[in-house]
Amino acid sequence: MSDVPVLVAGAGPVGMTTALALHARGVETAILEAEPEDRDRSGSRAIYVHGSTLRTLERVHPGLGTNLVDEGLVWPTRRTLYRGKEVFNRTYDSPGGSGDIPHFTSVPQVVTEQYMLGALADIGVGIHWEAEVRSVESSPDGVHVETADGREWEAKYLIGADGGGSTVRKEIGSNFEGNQSENAFIIADVEDEEIDDDHPDLERLFHYDAPEADGRNVLLVPFTGGWRLDIQCIEGDDPDELSSTERMQEFVHDIMGEEYADSLKWVSTYHFLQVMADSFVDEHRRVLLAGEAAHLLAPFGARGMNSGIADADEAASAIAVALNARTEAVARDEVELFAARREKAAEYNLDAAGQALEYLQGEDPLTVLRKEAAAELADYFEVAGEWLDDAPYGPHGAPPIVSTGNY
Repeated sequence: MSDVPVLVAGAGPVGMTTALALHARGVETAILEAEPEDRDRSGSRAIYVHGSTLRTLERVHPGLGTNLVDEGLVWPTRRTLYRGKEVFNRTYDSPGGSGDIPHFTSVPQVVTEQYMLGALADIGVGIHWEAEVRSVESSPDGVHVETADGREWEAKYLIGADGGGSTVRKEIGSNFEGNQSENAFIIADVEDEEIDDDHPDLERLFHYDAPEADGRNVLLVPFTGGWRLDIQCIEGDDPDELSSTERMQEFVHDIMGEEYADSLKWVSTYHFLQVMADSFVDEHRRVLLAGEAAHLLAPFGARGMNSGIADADEAASAIAVALNARTEAVARDEVELFAARREKAAEYNLDAAGQALEYLQGEDPLTVLRKEAAAELADYFEVAGEWLDDAPYGPHGAPPIVSTGNY
């Protein structure tokens, strides 16, 4: 049985942020994690940590955001090519941002998680490993949870941050709605122990129809310890064949150079999902969903982990207020406000990532013509090249809720 008022399901970045944010607001919590403590966290995964996310982490646990900045890289140059021709290149003199927090840092997710685990240990928040949530029953008074290790838990609130296959989401009857990308994508980590802030080629490169990849789109991004290589499959591709070690080594050789051919560290293939839960809370307003338990997004614009951490912070804020509310009606209102805000943010992020995905996958004549025209005009009008550089990451319009930000 639980001796804390709030339980968190999932010890990924979103679940751990939730626990840190609750503690920062004076609320005790415990984390239930399905995997063992020595779980495999291979692959760089969410490498782009936005400045607003770093500021959130710094606020909920001073030193966490700046530690990630110290560990990460800030690449100063954005470069875009179209069928082998450079159409955009811009280098920034400084990373911008406020205080010690730049606009972003590029760091492997495993490093982010290691610092979060250290922060949780500092404040004494426990993680119950191999405690997968099996069932959830909510009522007007609280939540009853059973885990795979045979234990039962009672709490006032439960936050489901247990990933795309979330048991918590299924148990409260919330369903995923959306679709899947037409094209497969291959994502690889290429090791480079020499990379640092002074690396001469520290740039983000996007290459439309790259000749070195037989006409496929290619994205190359540096992060602490290496490079992220993304290759978009085209019609007729067999992702399993292309992602084989031998074939990927050929891609790395042709795209990055012979010196990296034997530095392939990790490869995975994806069809990206664009889905959102039809409700972020249960009927009794005692269970809240956050991160991939609530939404799965194509990665363009780095909206996944960043929006999940925003979910976590707002969920913690809502619960902290609800626990101290003078009436049940006020408590319910706080949880409903969380759901309204984060559902609106998820809709915005789904639309933004979807526009980028449609642009990259789209082979309709108008999209192709726009790309070709922009590439031809890039030598004369910088705005044309900048459009080609920006379009794969989605729109940059105003967020739906100003205080929530872009995520």
